[in-house]
Amino acid sequence: MAGLERLKHVAARFLAACLLAAAFQLLPAPSVSAQDSPKAQEQSTIIVELTSKIEGYEKDIEAISENDVKLVEVRLAAEQAARDVLSASLTLQPRITDISTRLEQLGTPPAEGQPAEPETVTAERNRLLGEKAEINELLGKAENASIAANRLSDRINELRRELFTKTLTRRFDINYDLAGETLNDFSREQAQLYRYFQSWITFVTAHKLPSVLGATFLALLVAFVLLAGGRRSLSGFYRPDPHMAEPSYLSRLSVAFWSTLLPSMAVAVFMAVSYLLLDVFGVLRSGIDRILFVLAEVVGIVFFVNRLSRAVFAPGHPAWRLLHVADGPARVLYWLVTAMAAVTGLDFLLTTVNEVMMSPLSLTVAKGLIATVLVGLLILATALVRPFADGEGHLRGWPNLLKTVLAVTGIGIIAASLLGFVGFAQFLSQQVVVTGAIMVTMYLGFRSASSISEEGNFAKTMLGRKLAPSARIDETTLDQLGLASGLMVNLLVLMIGIPLILLQWGFQYGDIKTWAFRLATEIRIGSVSFSLVGVLTGILVFIVAYFATRWFQGWLDNSVLKRGRFDSGVRNSIRTAVGYLGIALAVLIGISVAGIDLSNLALVAGALSLGIGFGLQNIVSNFVSGLILLAERPFKVGDWIEAGGHMGLVKRISVRATEIETFQRQTIILPNSELINSAVGNRTHRNHLGRIDIAVGVSYDCDPAFVRDLLLEIARETKLVLRNPEPQVFFANFGASSLDFELRVHVADIFTTAVVQTELRLEIFRRLKDAGIEIPFPQQDVHIKSGTPEDVRRFADAMRPKSSGDEGAGSAQPGEAAGQDAPRRRKRRTGQPD
Repeated sequence: MAGLERLKHVAARFLAACLLAAAFQLLPAPSVSAQDSPKAQEQSTIIVELTSKIEGYEKDIEAISENDVKLVEVRLAAEQAARDVLSASLTLQPRITDISTRLEQLGTPPAEGQPAEPETVTAERNRLLGEKAEINELLGKAENASIAANRLSDRINELRRELFTKTLTRRFDINYDLAGETLNDFSREQAQLYRYFQSWITFVTAHKLPSVLGATFLALLVAFVLLAGGRRSLSGFYRPDPHMAEPSYLSRLSVAFWSTLLPSMAVAVFMAVSYLLLDVFGVLRSGIDRILFVLAEVVGIVFFVNRLSRAVFAPGHPAWRLLHVADGPARVLYWLVTAMAAVTGLDFLLTTVNEVMMSPLSLTVAKGLIATVLVGLLILATALVRPFADGEGHLRGWPNLLKTVLAVTGIGIIAASLLGFVGFAQFLSQQVVVTGAIMVTMYLGFRSASSISEEGNFAKTMLGRKLAPSARIDETTLDQLGLASGLMVNLLVLMIGIPLILLQWGFQYGDIKTWAFRLATEIRIGSVSFSLVGVLTGILVFIVAYFATRWFQGWLDNSVLKRGRFDSGVRNSIRTAVGYLGIALAVLIGISVAGIDLSNLALVAGALSLGIGFGLQNIVSNFVSGLILLAERPFKVGDWIEAGGHMGLVKRISVRATEIETFQRQTIILPNSELINSAVGNRTHRNHLGRIDIAVGVSYDCDPAFVRDLLLEIARETKLVLRNPEPQVFFANFGASSLDFELRVHVADIFTTAVVQTELRLEIFRRLKDAGIEIPFPQQDVHIKSGTPEDVRRFADAMRPKSSGDEGAGSAQPGEAAGQDAPRRRKRRTGQPD
């Protein structure tokens, strides 16, 4: 029996293998394999090329170790290669997953002693295993290339730090030999530079003169259009008004900003367009292009610093100065700042010329020495200026701290230069001039943002004056726009100013670009990572979805529900539900677009649930009650309800509370849970039909039947009283002083109750008076059980009304004169006798 069972088992395995082989023969070959084989080969080629590039960068790195710009370029190329390698690796991952799944479906090869599987199955398994091994080998190469790229990036960063330190700490010998060597080298270098530029000018005048003239004309035209258009559109903000004695700080900032920005932009555009056109027309030679590019930079920077110092110190317009300094010191400071910028710019230009001409080291050192000493002397001169005037006109110097900083900086630059640390002195002087100009500009930007954000100031700006009449914006909205504009100006100042400062402090454009890319693509806080671009995109998507929801709410309410003659309560419930649903979807879509993984918020959700269970149960109860109110609609907006001891009209139903406005115009906020858990009276639940009850009391001398008929006649003649249900009159009671009737009428709109009641009461009073029917009031008989006739007389005198003559004479009653309290009779407004 055991042998028979074993034979059955072997036969079953053989049959299964045959069926599997037949299935492989009948089914078409998977398209994934056919498509992925070329893809794997393509990615293999890419990975090999990138690996070769990274290896080449590693070999060439030592040759460029003294060139910071080249080092940054190589590092950026290596980082890009690492990203490309990672992308190629990710492309191969799906194929690895497919192969693993197919191998699991094929199963393991049969063990020894078991029937062999079909050859097609074995061939398929071997092919998949071989392909998987190739892909794994490629992934290993990609990982090695990525590691090499990261290692290369770290090495380049180390070399750049060493180069920066070496440049600042390198010391040159400053002695008499250097002076003689510099004079000899300067004569030869001057002649060589003259021949260099003479040959280029000869070439230009002979072959490229029309191109140069055309490029210059076009650049001047573009700059002129920009400057003229800016002056025309900003005529009130470009030049200071000499007739204005005390301009506001915002006006001074506006003039300083635009009078600096427009001319500087015009000069920058002229330089940029000229350089680009000369390059396009083939006018520039190798070396000349670099010198002219740096010349354009220097001219633009010096001009900008000049305009900025003019805006700050305003030599010819004391009332428009941003700093309250005296007239004489203002002119001195203006020229000192301009001179520092000119010396620093000339030093930078000559450094470029020395690099292009491969000048001797003596010229480079001498040039840096002279420039840094001049900048140091100018800084010392600035520290010695006495810019401020007291009340008597006497000049006083800078604050002690600022004066000390300026003096130490100037002396430090001169000392470092004379001691031979020319590189450090050049670096420090450039930071004082260029970084100082950038920081002053940023300060003006921050002050402008602060001034714009102040209450009422945005309406005084050019944009505010244009928006107010055209868009019909009120003052509150303008102030809110001012806050938003101030925030945007602050962000803009930071986004422009910080990169410029980093560039001045030795960082390259590639560094800033890499940091900005990392900041925009991935910010990691602990185990949570998000993208700044994704977050901003998510916020933008949420805003768009929010306004789309509001638009859809309005369209649904006004175009669909209103035309469908839906009840106002139904319309309000549908509109509210659509609003909540749209906002919820907008939040979810915004979070999804922002790239935030909601699974990471599981712990927060758990803690929130715990908080809801303890501290937020009332809020949740009100929220659920609000949803129930919107669904069941026991009352709707506009209904007349009584709840919580209050009566009024429903103004708004939200998910937390319901807003009721009483007839005294008092707003009552009732939590929804209270409306669900307690009794609520609704006078307009089904319709606006209402009943009015008017009590009427007549004398015992009249005919009750006549009074009943008269009241019915009055009710039927009143316009707003319904005929069906018809008016009714009830003989309610035999009162203490009157026969009591009750008139009951119905009106179509309960909100007309007050009007109908007034009309009915006026008509009842008139008709009863015409019919001679008295409307009695409660009376009481007072029985005096004790007292003398004198007491009665005094009581009668006390109850008699006083005449005006008596009041004027100030006469007193006998009882009052005696200081005694006379008996007084008090009328009581009750129908019950004592």
